Amino acid sequence: MIKRFLRSEGLRAVLCWLGAQYIRLVHVTGRWWVEGDAAAQDHWRDGRPFILCFWHGRLLMMPHCWPRRRVIHMLISQHRDGQIIARTVGHFGIKTVSGSSSKGGAQALRAMVRALRAGECVGITPDGPRGPRMRASDGIVNLARLAGVPIIPATFGAASGRVLGTWDRFLVAWPFGRGVIVWGKPIEVPRDADGIDLETARRAVEERLNAITAEADRLTGRSPVPPAEAPALPLSASADKGTR
Repeated sequence: MIKRFLRSEGLRAVLCWLGAQYIRLVHVTGRWWVEGDAAAQDHWRDGRPFILCFWHGRLLMMPHCWPRRRVIHMLISQHRDGQIIARTVGHFGIKTVSGSSSKGGAQALRAMVRALRAGECVGITPDGPRGPRMRASDGIVNLARLAGVPIIPATFGAASGRVLGTWDRFLVAWPFGRGVIVWGKPIEVPRDADGIDLETARRAVEERLNAITAEADRLTGRSPVPPAEAPALPLSASADKGTR
């Protein structure tokens, strides 16, 4: 029934509009504050591009971490669910780039590099669109290396809300509650980074995002959501690591 409902273009448009209005309602009726945004503010003030990253499960309130005057392109999957997200965030002036590791990835990568080199910012959920939860893929650090820009992590926490039983443990904040947006320190990826450097940067993204997400939950009195079990390394990769 839900799939049939989502096939209707008109109903999808209404759903996305309602989703955007709900996000606005949560923000305008809540008591929200921001922690640790000095690096982002410096980049916005100086007109320097960067890659914003946040976990898929903390997507709901992230449109309100971003100033409308600054252009940002969000990487969104080409799946129908991704297009619903794209249309919803579009109500906040957020542009989108369609693609994922499984479909349209090369084209999306080129589009994001062009945007960053033009001085615009890009947003990525490094565990999206399918997980594992709160585990960063290497796509984001490859993008940072190619474009020569830093990665700045962000997240949100909410005192009143519900964590859904979805793969990403999506946090839905309720209206009239307390909430916080927490930023982390930038991660730099050298242009000449090799495989070891890229893996170090990928782990830094994962660790800093998990740290600020746990901090956001602590500040709002919420039990932290644990990351999914780390994916096992291929035998060849494990052997390589053991010889270094």
